[in-house]
Amino acid sequence: MSVFCKFADYKKIIDLKTLIDKKIDEKKQGNVLTIKNQIVGTKKLYIESYGCQMNFSDSEIVASILNKENYSTTKDISEADLVFVNTCSIREKAEQTVRKRLEVYNSIKKSVNPKMVVGVLGCMAERLKEKFLEEEKLVDIVVGPDAYRDLPNLIKEVEDGRKAVNVFLSKEETYADIKPVRMSGNGVTAFVSITRGCDNMCTFCVVPYTRGRERSRNPKSIVQECKDLFLDGYREVTLLGQNVDSYLWYGGGPKKDFKNATAEQKKNAINFSNLLEMVAQVNNKLRIRFSTSNPQDMTDDVIEIMARYDNICNYIHLPVQSGSSRILKLMNRGYNREEYIALVDRIKNKIPDCAISMDMITGFCTENDDDHNDTISLMKYVKYDYGYMFKYSERPNTAAEKKFEDDVPEEIKQKRLVEVINLQQKQSLENNKKRLNKTYEVLIEGLSKRSKNHYYGRTTHNCVVVFEKSSHKVGDYVNVIINDCTAGTLKGKII
Repeated sequence: MSVFCKFADYKKIIDLKTLIDKKIDEKKQGNVLTIKNQIVGTKKLYIESYGCQMNFSDSEIVASILNKENYSTTKDISEADLVFVNTCSIREKAEQTVRKRLEVYNSIKKSVNPKMVVGVLGCMAERLKEKFLEEEKLVDIVVGPDAYRDLPNLIKEVEDGRKAVNVFLSKEETYADIKPVRMSGNGVTAFVSITRGCDNMCTFCVVPYTRGRERSRNPKSIVQECKDLFLDGYREVTLLGQNVDSYLWYGGGPKKDFKNATAEQKKNAINFSNLLEMVAQVNNKLRIRFSTSNPQDMTDDVIEIMARYDNICNYIHLPVQSGSSRILKLMNRGYNREEYIALVDRIKNKIPDCAISMDMITGFCTENDDDHNDTISLMKYVKYDYGYMFKYSERPNTAAEKKFEDDVPEEIKQKRLVEVINLQQKQSLENNKKRLNKTYEVLIEGLSKRSKNHYYGRTTHNCVVVFEKSSHKVGDYVNVIINDCTAGTLKGKII
């Protein structure tokens, strides 16, 4: 992080740089987000985001709300009036990282900018509000994911000398009327939030407790946001939610209350396949992706719509978590191994070249060698294009923490995780080798991180492709023939 200190005192400049260099691991810190073409305010907002794509999307909502309150974003923490970290609570490592960041913020506040207001947003807010505010005194303000509209009032409370907190979980809030600002993006791809919360109650997961019950956003606002993005030059949107397949609009309210809807509401209800088709029809030059899917909610209608529209990407993120039916039952995933395989088979049958990725957890409670071998054999059957793989880390107040013993030794968890990662690396490379000498349409997203002479973009399968620059520009579609690859990247040439 490059730091410009607005204070003239040279010693403070040196101290601040030393502090940051000493305590910040650049490889682990979250993205610092800034607004392009923002209304320049008299006050400065510094915001870092960690965790899932929903957190990054929420940061854009927060920045939009505060921009109207005369805050403009900055990447220079030393000049910030307001500092937020948007948090993740799904993994222990992410939580530890956020704590370290808060310690850094407070050190800077004490040594450089005493008037700085430090706050926590998002998923850690509800569970750790008392610790952060009262016990550890790390923050001035705590705001849950459904309370961002209240930020101006909460900031005023802090300015008046009080600590401020709002972690209320709403049954209706979707922020449908707030146009998110696009922060430090490439101007080509964007996230569009369509649902909030989750009803699935997987035993290992904190999301139902930190983000509340499932509710869906008005489809008209979603379609309009996609239209606006296309007119602004964006060429790809990712429909976002804790579980997009659960999307159900019947006039508003939690999905669990759909059973109480009127006959007219049920007749006119819009599910995810309906919404997917509506977004696909915005423009055939607007690519559509979606994440995340829960296998128990993935319907054949969605697969049919994907096959029907060329601008819906041939890629599905299909988290499985384990290959063992016994473990899946303990996780309360709502499907077994056989049902998951049958779903994969239907996808491959309807969309033969569809890429599939996964989430996988090793070392869940009571997992034995047979369960682990089931995971390995499932991976070999599906041949995932890539995946997100984790050791199980028990999260406080989840059903797993209350019902089960975290009894798999750490060294066994790690050993199994390494085996899963190594297999996935091998399969990713094998899948990419099958793409050699084939031509794909690639959306140019920007310059390669390793070379200013190369562009990068992605195929419909979500494969990253690197190729030499040409007269084409960011946001253009180009045809690229693949001539080399690694496990994570395709390399090619524009034709």
